[in-house]
Amino acid sequence: MSKRDFYEILGVPKNASDEEIKKAYRKLAMKHHPDRNQGDAAKPAEEKFKEAKEAYEMLSDPQKRAAYDQYGHAGVDPNMRGPGGAGAEGFGGFAEAFGDIFGDMFGQQGGRGRGAGGRQVYRGSDLSYAMEITLEEAARGKDAQIRIPSWDTCDTCHGSGAKPGTSAKTCGTCQGAGTVQMRQGFFSVQQTCPHCRGTGKIIPEPCTTCHGQGKLKKQKTLEVKIPAGIDDGMRIRSTGNGEPGTNGGPPGDLYIEIRLKKHDIFERDGDDLHCQVPVSFITAALGGEIEVPTLQGKAAIDIPEGTQAGKQFRLRGKGIKGVRASYPGDLYCHIAVETPVKLTEHQRKLLRELEDSLKKGGARHSPSGESWTDRLKNFFS
Repeated sequence: MSKRDFYEILGVPKNASDEEIKKAYRKLAMKHHPDRNQGDAAKPAEEKFKEAKEAYEMLSDPQKRAAYDQYGHAGVDPNMRGPGGAGAEGFGGFAEAFGDIFGDMFGQQGGRGRGAGGRQVYRGSDLSYAMEITLEEAARGKDAQIRIPSWDTCDTCHGSGAKPGTSAKTCGTCQGAGTVQMRQGFFSVQQTCPHCRGTGKIIPEPCTTCHGQGKLKKQKTLEVKIPAGIDDGMRIRSTGNGEPGTNGGPPGDLYIEIRLKKHDIFERDGDDLHCQVPVSFITAALGGEIEVPTLQGKAAIDIPEGTQAGKQFRLRGKGIKGVRASYPGDLYCHIAVETPVKLTEHQRKLLRELEDSLKKGGARHSPSGESWTDRLKNFFS
């Protein structure tokens, strides 16, 4: 099945700004987040969430977006080599044949360049780490520690990759250059040496500890500062903490992806917060003052007499101050009028007396009843 267009997935035009792309992704991420979709809707929502995430990761990266705009999905296909996917070898080696022209597009920016002795050097792959935090931690920020994979020099071969007592030899195919020249008509195309895979060396007897890699995968602890106001789906880049490069190439980066835990009270919408506030029908009818929770503590709301279910109260500045915001968002309290349950016979009698009294007062006690009755008459007539 062919993949959908990334711009179509996010619902933005091809000339959309970075901010428009980010805003569209945040909206889709909130709508299809696995925590907000349960039951039969869980699997379709998860697929749409992953689809939106992939589209955002590609279009939020200037280099990947440029490759996608020019070559489509082939330009960012990880199964093809080069920047974002469709690199020099993915286009028949023309990037190396015309190195001066395509160098900026397909060279070091795409993860490949030249090392000492003309050998190919490769930038290490980026790593992704999902971190789950609470709404309170997102609002205030926090310092955290995470454990990530890292590479240490092999103590057995001291990084050479060769078995102790032996040494690596210069590749006889490329003479240590890491590349070979191939003639295609009047073109001279330079390609990675298939024998040594660009290293320029051959290890006759690999180290049994690291299997010729010269390094071992381990774990390391990394200090991460989570900025106040960060939102679900945002990423923090830790430069140089990705996979190590090859042949002296630079390491990749680590991207820490933020996931917000579902909160018991609040639901976040950008920098605003929403919560449902239960109110007794007596308080809704007569009015009064109630306490509501905020991330900063308690706050009071004056409930006017005759408040209806669904009424919304706005508390300015009681939301979250976003990472790039100059002032905090608001808190929206949605009133949910509670119907009493498990009544005694005496309480039932009192309510029936109240109902009779209200009916005698006519429509003035029921602001919606008269208009509802009129709509019903028009519907059935």
